Amino acid sequence: MQDKFTEYPYSISISGEKIMLDFILEYGFFLAKTATIVIAIVAVILVIVGVTSRKQAHAKDSIEITKLNQKYDDMAMILNANILQKDELKKLKKEEKAKQKQKNSEDKRKRIYVLNFHGDIRASAVSSLREEITAILTVATQDDEVFVRLESPGGVVHGYGLAASQLMRLREQNIPLTAAVDKVAASGGYMMACVANKVIAAPFAIIGSIGVIAQIPNFHKVLKKHDIDFEQFTAGEFKRTVTMFGENTQEARSKFKEEIEDTHILFKDFIVKHRPNVDIVKVSTGEHWPGIRALENNLVDSLQTSDDYLLENSKHADIYEVTYTTKKTIMEKLGFQVQQILDRLQFG
Repeated sequence: MQDKFTEYPYSISISGEKIMLDFILEYGFFLAKTATIVIAIVAVILVIVGVTSRKQAHAKDSIEITKLNQKYDDMAMILNANILQKDELKKLKKEEKAKQKQKNSEDKRKRIYVLNFHGDIRASAVSSLREEITAILTVATQDDEVFVRLESPGGVVHGYGLAASQLMRLREQNIPLTAAVDKVAASGGYMMACVANKVIAAPFAIIGSIGVIAQIPNFHKVLKKHDIDFEQFTAGEFKRTVTMFGENTQEARSKFKEEIEDTHILFKDFIVKHRPNVDIVKVSTGEHWPGIRALENNLVDSLQTSDDYLLENSKHADIYEVTYTTKKTIMEKLGFQVQQILDRLQFG
């Protein structure tokens, strides 16, 4: 009895180890199979993405055209279909057909090309603006008009200087240019707006800020406190003036201030050239004004939203919204979707 009793636990122990070993082996095989399947799927996806990306790399970006007259007509018809009686709606459709027939028989109508510029500090939207303007210049005449919906708080001088130069291309071809500011056109944004033959603004849009600003942190004292030397080598007296890590001298500060003042002078001269009626001394203090006050200072020509302007002109002109679109690769689209998911996880 004693022998049997002592053998029994031993037998259970051996059996248990065998079961555990079998489980580990089976689990290991499962993981290996799963990993193989996952790697295979990922490999297939990478191949597909690679092929698609190469195809899209050769795909051309495009200009999209939207006729806003049709948009307005569709909106009106949808509302009328819900508020008019059947006989009234039938009569209205008949009248609309007659109007359309008359439009088709008329001589060539004026065309208004609408552009949208949403500016950031780098004026990165100028890359699309230049393509849109190039496209318009291939077909527009002096009887047409370009209408720019402009929104920008300003940014780097060279970026907005280029954006303003793009709009100048239209003026040089004597194509009427109207700039509309519904929210903000400040600093570099106003540099762009003032190029237009006519500037309209919403009553409380932010206009102006004709000034120049530059700021830079300096870590010299922090480095000195921790016994860290900063060395900089230049050739040319003013190759570098103020610096982030070195000790800034009064001479360097004076030169940097001189450069900012010169940029401000160029900015003011540019405004005077295109808006000769402004009191440049009064408006070039770096202040900004709501549309109502901007009108009093001759910074804008009238108070009106872009929506009102386009709706009003749609009665006698064909209005086309022009947008230059850049096709994104599959990887860029996937990256954007992943970023959206991460944002939701972080803030949702």
